[in-house]
Amino acid sequence: MTWKVLFLLVCLLVCGINGFSDPYRVLGIPKSSTVPEIRKAYKNLAKEWHPDKNHDPAAEEKFVEITQAYELLSDPERRKQYDLYGVLGDSAISREKREYNQQYQKKFDFMDDLFGFPGYGSFRYRRSEPDITSFHKLSVSTKAYENNLVPKSFRTPYLILFYSDWCFPCLQIEPLWRKVIEDLEPIGVGVATVHSENEKMLAKKVGIRSLPTMVLLMEGKTTIYREPMISAHKIVEFIRAKFPYNIMQSVNDDNAHEFLRGWIDNRVRALVFENKEQPRLRYLLTAYHFRDRVAFGSVNMGSMDTIETQKQFKVAHDADTLLIFNENHNRPIVSLSMADIPVNTMQDVISRNKYLVLPRLSSQTLLDALCPPEWAKPRKRLCVVLVSENTPYHDTPRQALRQFAQESSYSAERVRFTYIFRERQSEFINALTSGEGSPAESTLHIVILWRRDSSHIKYEWLPSGLDASVDQWNDTKSHLETTIHRLLQSNAALSGEAIVKELIDEHAQGMVTRMVNKLLLTADFLKESIGKDQILPAISVIGTILFIIGGGYLMSYLVRLEEESINKKKNDDSGKGTTENGKNGSYVPELKLHEMRAENYNGLVRLLKPGCRTIILLVDMQSRTTLLPSFHKTVWPYRKNKTLMFAHLSLERGLEWYKRLLTLSLPEPRDLNINPRNCIGTVLSLNGHRKYFCMYHAKHPECSRGQGSKRMVKMTKHFSNPPFNVGSGAFMGFDTSESESETEDVEKGVRPLTEGSGDAAGGVLFQGNLLDGLPNWLDRLFEGTTHRYYVNYWPDFTGK
Repeated sequence: MTWKVLFLLVCLLVCGINGFSDPYRVLGIPKSSTVPEIRKAYKNLAKEWHPDKNHDPAAEEKFVEITQAYELLSDPERRKQYDLYGVLGDSAISREKREYNQQYQKKFDFMDDLFGFPGYGSFRYRRSEPDITSFHKLSVSTKAYENNLVPKSFRTPYLILFYSDWCFPCLQIEPLWRKVIEDLEPIGVGVATVHSENEKMLAKKVGIRSLPTMVLLMEGKTTIYREPMISAHKIVEFIRAKFPYNIMQSVNDDNAHEFLRGWIDNRVRALVFENKEQPRLRYLLTAYHFRDRVAFGSVNMGSMDTIETQKQFKVAHDADTLLIFNENHNRPIVSLSMADIPVNTMQDVISRNKYLVLPRLSSQTLLDALCPPEWAKPRKRLCVVLVSENTPYHDTPRQALRQFAQESSYSAERVRFTYIFRERQSEFINALTSGEGSPAESTLHIVILWRRDSSHIKYEWLPSGLDASVDQWNDTKSHLETTIHRLLQSNAALSGEAIVKELIDEHAQGMVTRMVNKLLLTADFLKESIGKDQILPAISVIGTILFIIGGGYLMSYLVRLEEESINKKKNDDSGKGTTENGKNGSYVPELKLHEMRAENYNGLVRLLKPGCRTIILLVDMQSRTTLLPSFHKTVWPYRKNKTLMFAHLSLERGLEWYKRLLTLSLPEPRDLNINPRNCIGTVLSLNGHRKYFCMYHAKHPECSRGQGSKRMVKMTKHFSNPPFNVGSGAFMGFDTSESESETEDVEKGVRPLTEGSGDAAGGVLFQGNLLDGLPNWLDRLFEGTTHRYYVNYWPDFTGK
């Protein structure tokens, strides 16, 4: 026993000389402890002696001692060596110290370092580098996350790190996180941290299951970084993969012209030239930030398919180049060329040039940006708006105003020139045309706006419309300059005032697009979220859904088979096709055409329930044999619609009623002379409850050209302000006499209806062709796009 005691004393002496204590004693565990027990003991002691928590002067040394003991025992080879020999040699201790010094002095290489921590075996304590306070400085609360970061994420993606105080892997990646801030924040990536212990609800909402975890917040949605290894390259690829599809379109010689001419979508164009296949992250971030106002294209200067585009714009090959275009696609308004274009420089340049020369007011956001509210008269901001329609015929007036805007000397801070589509922003335009001095027809008129606040607008219309012809345009331009100069004066007042609603967002996604995007997002979420533990429940849910769908289809198939069997049995029992009740076995709903008379007039018109209509065909004794079968065939598909009734009216019996009905629909009632022959083939849709009717006739402009609503309004005004051309209303039966009607109609090509042969190209309309356009008119009728003629009351039907 003596030699054993002596050996133990020697070992203790050597350990004391070398300054290395027994790791089991340091951790307070027996030699038989397992790895989990060693790790648990280390965690408890590390919490107690961490220098940030324990202010004892010896805490730092004690913490290093605890860490060294844990490292030794967590390494199976080193632990075995210690258990066999009981002590580490001088060389091993010196090597250990050198490793710590090198680890302390080594500069963290962000681009090359890969770190992963399957356990705590690879942990290296750095005396002063890791600092948990760097996480605290960027920490955000749940309220700040929802009210600040989420709205900003639609312009700037945020990389968020979830951590906690006693998370040692979090402490290990602190140098890397600092490097992420240094490298990604300057090019436009926002960074933040969340203390998962203090913000447990947010961590649960995002789906945090372990620490540390990186999350990308973009467009209000979060995506968890799930790669087992973390590196700069992987982080960049992770961010790149989450950008919206085609955020930067690939542009070459074939599609460059088309891309630059696409400014009709109300966005300027930007081309980025670089010697890379994929655009750099800084350009993607800039394109994401300005995507609502700027469409970005990426040109790879190393590709043979872009040589002509590079020559056209004289792009330098030794630097990256940014070109910005407005409506003039042949010459850029901005050219910026550098080896590394600073992000701040790009953002400043784009911010100053992100609007077209003549932008369209296509959303409330754009209206607020171009024409912001300003209540003070000395600083009022005017918005010159051309009201037009989405048609190529109005390109010339828009180009004239665009040229005027380019040549004007007004500051963009005081005067903005824009245009608006009347059919898309009808509520906004109607509010501006309701006051005195407003034009009856606002199309191609200019209105000058001054927004007092978000909903109150002062306005003034130019008295004459915009005519792009040389002589008229010079007068309009002179008048426009005079009016703008006058209204910019602090004491000048605009004549009209209106309360307007917000503009409709013309660029908003449709319902189908939103549904598809939701499905794609759901698929991405399931792909990223479902792990091995969730596969079985997911398969169970999917199987249940498929079983329900399959069961429903099987049931419907069996019901259909049963119905076919019953119908077949009935047909077999009917013999010649009749059942016991004497009715046809293959019964088809009938379509009954009523003849309008005095005794059924109230039932067909006045007593109709809400939502019900009566469709009436006007015929005479000569044409009824031709028109009634054609009318019956046309309306046959609607026989099952219980809200519709169909009838015909003999003009010999109901001409006076028809004349009275037309008179009541005019703005100013007056006597009309009706030519019955011109009324043949007219179809009326009567809404008895709401007191209006719609009209079809082969010569009706609404039926012949497809834009009858506006023409009918103008024509009705023309009829209500005599004198007017008698023959122009022949399709409705308007005339002074039958002979005059025939003469006028022949001269105008609206020749009287005939049953004989003739040249259809010469304007003759045969009775057999009167109802050719009725199916299309019925489609528009049920869509609600036909013009409605309102009456105060339904005239009496005498039937005489």
